[in-house]
Amino acid sequence: MLAALNGDRPVYGVNTGMGRLAGTRLTAEQQAGHQRNLLVGRAVGGRPWLSPEVTRALLRMRLRGFLRGDAAVSPELVVFLVDRLNDRFLPAVPRDSLGSAGEIVPLAHAFQTFVGLGTVLENGAEIPAAEALRRRGVKPFVLGPKEGASLIQGSPLAEAYAWVCGKRLRRLLEWQTVCAAITVDVLGAPQAIYRGTRIEKLIEGAVPRNGVVQAPISVRVGPKVLEYVGRTVEELRQTLRESWETPADSPAFVNGEFVPTTGYHAVALGLRMDASKAALVHAAEVSVQRLHRLLDPQFSGLPSQLAVDPGPQAGLTPLHKRAAGELHAMRRLAAPATLGSLDTSAGQEDVQAFASQAGAELETAIGHFFAITACELIAGRQARYLRETPSAPKLADTYDWLAARIEPVVVDRSLGPEIDQLAEACLTSPDGPAGAPAREA
Repeated sequence: MLAALNGDRPVYGVNTGMGRLAGTRLTAEQQAGHQRNLLVGRAVGGRPWLSPEVTRALLRMRLRGFLRGDAAVSPELVVFLVDRLNDRFLPAVPRDSLGSAGEIVPLAHAFQTFVGLGTVLENGAEIPAAEALRRRGVKPFVLGPKEGASLIQGSPLAEAYAWVCGKRLRRLLEWQTVCAAITVDVLGAPQAIYRGTRIEKLIEGAVPRNGVVQAPISVRVGPKVLEYVGRTVEELRQTLRESWETPADSPAFVNGEFVPTTGYHAVALGLRMDASKAALVHAAEVSVQRLHRLLDPQFSGLPSQLAVDPGPQAGLTPLHKRAAGELHAMRRLAAPATLGSLDTSAGQEDVQAFASQAGAELETAIGHFFAITACELIAGRQARYLRETPSAPKLADTYDWLAARIEPVVVDRSLGPEIDQLAEACLTSPDGPAGAPAREA
C-alpha cells in the first residue's frame, strides 16, 4: 500500500486536494500536514449533537469499515479507534444541517478529536478533545499518509442510524403488537380476523363483548399495518448489510491499487429510512385512532373517557391530545429527506444523498411513536382496570408490568411525566412482558 502511495500517480486526498481541488497536486511538504488539515477545515457544523448511542454506533461503523481492509489505514489507527470505544470517548458530532456529498462535515467533527482538536462530551458537558485525551493518558494520534481522508470518507453515520433505528423499530413493533392485542381484549372485539397473526396468540382466551359484530377499522387492520412496517425494517436491515460489504473510501485500495468508488453515496440507506418513516406515520395514525376508540363508550362499553366519574373528571381525553400532537409532529417528518440535491464544491459535488438526515428524522419519529405507544398503553391499562371481565391470560404479564409502573387514574392527575417514563421504559427496560422486548439484529 505504501508503495502505491509513494509513486508519481495522483491519489485523491493524499497527494491532491479534495472536491473541486482534486486536480491540485501537493508537494511532499504540503502532504505532511494535509491529512490533519482535512479534518480541521471541514468541521463547520454545530449543535445539536448526535445522541450518545448514535455517536458510539458511528465509531463502531467506522471501525467495521476499516477492518474490511480497503481503507488503507494503519493497524495503529484501528487500535486507537478500538481504545476510544473502550474508554467511552464521545466526540461532539453535529446532527443537522449537513449539506455535503457523503458525510465529511460530521466525520470531520468526529475524528478531529483523535488529533486533539474539537470537542468531546463527558457526562453531558462539552470539553476540549485534547483535555479528554489527556485525562485518559493518551497522546493525540499522528495520522498516516491517507488516514485523514479515510476518516472522513464513506457513510458510517447513515449506517449508524440504520443500526440504531433498526433496533428501536423492532422493539417498537413488539410493543405496538401488544397495544393492538390489549385493545382487542378490553373492547371485547371479535377475534376471527386475527387468525394467523401474532395478535391471535396474545388474545387467546379474551372474552368477546355481547352485541359487538365488528370492531372499528383501526382495531381490525393492526396486524396488516404492523406487518408492512416490519417489512420496511427488514429491507433496511438487508440494505445495511449490503452497505457493510461495499468499499466506502474513494479511492479504496483494492487488488493492489487505488480505485475510485461511490460508497459515500448512501442513497439506498437513506431511501430505506425514508420508507420506514412513512410506514411509521401510518402505523401511528392507527395507534392514535385505537386510543380514541378506547375513550368512547360507544365502542368500549366503559365510562366515557375512561373516567371513574365522567363529568367532574376529564378522564384520559388529554392523553389522546398528547398522542395527537405527537402524531402531528411525525407527519411533518414524513417528507423524504433524501430529495433536494444542490451544487456544492463549485459544481464538483452536485448530488447529495442526505442519508444521515433521513436517519436523524427517523430517530426523531421513533421517539414520537414511543410516546404515542405509552399513551395507548396507559389507556389500555385504565380500560382493563375498569373492565370487569377477565383479561386474556397471555396478556396478564403485560398488565402486571403496566400496573407496576402506572397507577389507575381514580382522580385526574398530571400524566405527562408518566407518559415520558413509560415511553423510556418501553424502549430500554430489560424486564418488559413476554413478547415485548425487541429481537436483536
